[in-house]
Amino acid sequence: MTAFDRARRIGLTLPDVTVATGYDGAPRLQVGSCFMAALASHSSAEPDSLVVRAEPADRELLLEDAPDTYYVSAYYARHPVVLIRLARIGDAALREMLSISRRLTLPKTGRSNRRRT
Repeated sequence: MTAFDRARRIGLTLPDVTVATGYDGAPRLQVGSCFMAALASHSSAEPDSLVVRAEPADRELLLEDAPDTYYVSAYYARHPVVLIRLARIGDAALREMLSISRRLTLPKTGRSNRRRT
């Protein structure tokens, strides 16, 4: 089982989420054709890190509250995302982060957010 397998298993329980391969060859979860989460592939990311969408204010809270689990490298800092050390997050918290990322992805797809999880 790879680090991404857990994210895939949990992510696929959310409505309209599919698995794809990103332009960089990394596995990713998407809604429609829009990025929702992916195995971080930039060299600045630690191995087995997942990148998910996050509101900037929420990202700051995550970084303050759980720096062992969440982080941002200089490369990712300019984007509204946070990196998750998959070995340090439980399934319930990972599902919550994927749900949030999905919700933040929906406006980019033109889909409504009526089907909440």
